[in-house]
Amino acid sequence: MKIDRIHHVAYRCRDAKETVLWYQKMLNMDFVLAIAEDRVPSTKEPDPYMHVFLDAGGGNILAFFELPTKPEMGRDPNTPAWVQHIAFKVKDRATLLAYKEHLEKNGVPVLGVTDHGIFHSIYFFDPNGHRIELACPDPQEEEKLKRLDAVKWEMLEEWSRTRRAPKHAAFLHEKEFAA
Repeated sequence: MKIDRIHHVAYRCRDAKETVLWYQKMLNMDFVLAIAEDRVPSTKEPDPYMHVFLDAGGGNILAFFELPTKPEMGRDPNTPAWVQHIAFKVKDRATLLAYKEHLEKNGVPVLGVTDHGIFHSIYFFDPNGHRIELACPDPQEEEKLKRLDAVKWEMLEEWSRTRRAPKHAAFLHEKEFAA
């Protein structure tokens, strides 16, 4: 028994229409479908909602719920803003840079390009405050992934014992931290 793939990932949004239009314009995602009910099917709780689904490529669906009867959404105050994010893969660095330019031309502040060794990323926020990452593979991704695979269990065990960053994979961010 094994999971086939992610069916969809769902987040909350402030405004379903605004969210759909933003993802269409900024990330070229197609609007797949919408579902709306006055009651929650799983719990039968009375709670009207709009549930929208966007095509995130490769059979992946990004979904959002607008919940007009609930208090405004917030963030976990104990989790830094950089931790929770949605990351999407793009084909190559040229595509990554084209997205960066497109987003900035449309008034979206973008952080990066950040060199993560195995991939390179840009970061920005959607209109709901969700942090988004676009990542493209590093030209030496395959070789670096093999190095990471060889040390993953040692790293996990060391972290589990010490709660300090193991240095087995420090090579990944050497360029980024040297810059």
